[in-house]
Amino acid sequence: MFAGVLFALAAGLMWGLIFVGPEMVPDYPAALQSTGRYLAFGLLSLPLAWWDRRRLLRLQRQDWVEALKLTLIGNLLYYFFLASAIQRTGAPVSTMIIGTLPVVIAISANLFYGRHDGQLPWHRLAPALALIVVGLVLVNIAELRANAEPVNAWRYGSGLLLAITAVICWTWYPLRNARWLRQNPTQRPSTWATAQGVVTLPLALVGYLAVCGQLAISQPAFAVPFGPRPAVFITLMLAIGILCSWVGALCWNEASQRLPTVLVGPLIVFETLAGLAYTFMLRQAWPPLLTVAGIACLILGVITAMRIRPKPVVVQVSVEK
Repeated sequence: MFAGVLFALAAGLMWGLIFVGPEMVPDYPAALQSTGRYLAFGLLSLPLAWWDRRRLLRLQRQDWVEALKLTLIGNLLYYFFLASAIQRTGAPVSTMIIGTLPVVIAISANLFYGRHDGQLPWHRLAPALALIVVGLVLVNIAELRANAEPVNAWRYGSGLLLAITAVICWTWYPLRNARWLRQNPTQRPSTWATAQGVVTLPLALVGYLAVCGQLAISQPAFAVPFGPRPAVFITLMLAIGILCSWVGALCWNEASQRLPTVLVGPLIVFETLAGLAYTFMLRQAWPPLLTVAGIACLILGVITAMRIRPKPVVVQVSVEK
C-alpha cells in the first residue's frame, strides 16, 4: 500500500511536466507537440524493447491490441486535446478541468470496477472527494483572478470542450490500464510500459509526418520538421517523452499493481499538485494564500481517501449436485 502510494507520487511528479510544456513552446501547434512527444517516447522505447525482448515476446496478440488502444486514447489523443485546451484557454482553466480527474476516476472506478477489486463505501469516499473538489475550486479561483487577459468566446469555448474530451480519454486510460495489470500480475510494469512505447512509435511517426505535411501547406512560414526553435523543441520532446511517458507510465503501472483500482483515482491529484508547483517555478513566484489553501485541501483529500479500506470482494460459488 505504502509503496503503491509512493509510485503514484512519482508518476504525478513526472506527469506534472505536461502542464508547462505547451506554455514553453506556445508557437508550436498542439498536434505537432503531441506527435513529437510520443515519437520521442517510441524511439526511446526501442533500446528498452531490445533489452526486454524476451518478456515482450510472451505477450499475446490481444495484449498488443490492448496496448494499441491504450496508447492511442490515453497517450496521443489525450495529450493532443490537453495541449490544444491549454493553448486556447490558458493553463489555469485547463488545469481546473483536468484537475477533476481524481473525482471522475474515483467515481467511475467505484461504479464499474468495485465489484472486482473491492468497493469503497460511498459515505466514506464522499468526504475525501468533497475535499478534492474544494481544493480544485480554490486553486483555480486564484488562478482565474490572476488572469486578466481578454477572453475570445469561440477560442475559450472550444478549449473547454477539448479539455473535457481530454478528461474522458484519461478517465478511460488509467482504469483500463490498471485492470489489465491486475489481471496479469506476472507481467512486469516496465515491460508493459515499454510495450505501449513500441506500439506508439508507428502511430506517432505517421501522425508527425502528416502534421508536418499539413503545416507545409497551411503555414508555409513554419519551419518543418522541427519548427523555429529546433533545439528547444527537440530537447523538450525528449525530456517529456522519457520522463512523462516511460518513467511516468512505469511508476503508474507499479502503483496500479499494488493498489485497488478504486484508490487509483484520487492519486491522480499528485499530477495536479506537481503541475501547480512547476507552473509557479516557471513564473518564479510564490502561490497566493487561496492557492495554498486549495493545495492543503487536495492533500487532505488524498490522505482521507487512502485511509479508506475497500469492502472485500464476495465470490459466490455454485455447487452442482
